[in-house]
Amino acid sequence: MKKSGWMLALVLLGGTLISACGADEDNYSGERAAVKEPMESAQEAPFDKMYFQDYGTNSFVSADEAPLSTFAVDVDTGSYAIARSYIERGQWPPQEAIRVEEFVNAIDPGYKPPQNDTFAIHVEAGPSPWEGEEELLVRIGIKGKEISEEDRRAANLVFVIDVSDSMDRDNRIDLVKESLRLLLGQLREEDRIGIVVYGTTARELIGMTSAEERELLMDAIGGIEIEGATNMEEGLLLGYRMAEEAFEPNRINRVILCSDGVANVGETRHDGILERIGGYSEREIYLSTFGFGMGNYNDVMMEQLADRGNGVYAYIDDKKEAIKVFRDNLTGTLQTIARDAKIQVEFDPGQIDSYRLLGYENRALSDADFRNNRADGGEVGSGHSVTALYQVRLVEPGADAGDIGHVTIRYRAEEDHREVREMVQSIRLAGELSGSARFQAAVAEFAITMRTGEAREGTELQAIRKLASKNARTKEQKDFVELMDRAIELERGRD
Repeated sequence: MKKSGWMLALVLLGGTLISACGADEDNYSGERAAVKEPMESAQEAPFDKMYFQDYGTNSFVSADEAPLSTFAVDVDTGSYAIARSYIERGQWPPQEAIRVEEFVNAIDPGYKPPQNDTFAIHVEAGPSPWEGEEELLVRIGIKGKEISEEDRRAANLVFVIDVSDSMDRDNRIDLVKESLRLLLGQLREEDRIGIVVYGTTARELIGMTSAEERELLMDAIGGIEIEGATNMEEGLLLGYRMAEEAFEPNRINRVILCSDGVANVGETRHDGILERIGGYSEREIYLSTFGFGMGNYNDVMMEQLADRGNGVYAYIDDKKEAIKVFRDNLTGTLQTIARDAKIQVEFDPGQIDSYRLLGYENRALSDADFRNNRADGGEVGSGHSVTALYQVRLVEPGADAGDIGHVTIRYRAEEDHREVREMVQSIRLAGELSGSARFQAAVAEFAITMRTGEAREGTELQAIRKLASKNARTKEQKDFVELMDRAIELERGRD
């Protein structure tokens, strides 16, 4: 069997079929649901009612016909954590759950931050680890400036907590409480917190309270109890109203949703809820979503709400991930450094025959919208890294092509929303790729293997694991290699 090759390029953000394991058609009336039964496991029963959306897969594009590739920035990582949870529980993830860019962006590549700018751009282009001279791997990486915890803005945070019956499953409400305690432990006295809970109806658990009142807030968190059905719409509306009343222009103003994403009272579709809350992001009240739970979980709802709410989406599968999101990376989780960030890559058709972006299918923008300030881009937090991967074919394979194109980043500066900035850097074919780029190549290939349902054109899991292991340096990277070991065991069981 033939190996496949491809090139990585970094871009900031880039189907319509809803796929669910045991889909609840009451929640998705009007859309066709492709129901797939998850793999049986000796350790676990199949996960019911897991909702994912298939956004399709990017194909090769002729550089002569379409030299521009345009996307919105995306820093979400939920897909990787969900897939990891499946694998660690002894099951193969559904194909629709895999978003390649979220795998790549979930593991820190170690980019150096900028010295005196919002972003630093890191570009590499070299022979593919899979195809050598026949195809290129191009990595375009972006690293946001790092803001210390002492220098971040004070925050007004409203937590909207799902306390419906489904949150009592596998102790997911306890993981929510643990996450809130971790976050509270990192806040400063000038930060303020409000908490809304929703089951059948929504109610204010505690009004906006200084983080200095830790005992009072800890007691409120400890007192959260399960109560009824799931009225997410009412919970979010109440949370936004609380955030609006507390709004201060020089602070971080954010609503944080903690839920399994399933709604069965009031408006239950993500597009319907978005119609009710969409205007708040324009008033600089942003929404981040954090997903909890396996079985009866709606990835589509949580991802789309965060995207349209100008926030981030992460999936919390265990305490380790909660520590990463709510303690170690809290400033990046809370403080935005750039808004409406977009990437446009232009390939030289004299050098490039065709290219394919790996992932970002639901982040695509028209080329004309790159400089359209009304077109929504993505938001990037303090210290965030973004990587995009391209598979690229030269007009003359093996040629010393030199410059093969350039990448442009366009964004609104957080300190002055009216100012739109651009950064440009060339893409130059060099020699051997760095170990960091080769590791990310392995991560992307692993995601593609799961996304397509089989080893892509013969690139076996063992070969991917070997590439990842050879280039793994950090604890996070070595954890990925261990995850691959578990995936290989599962794959053997499926043969």
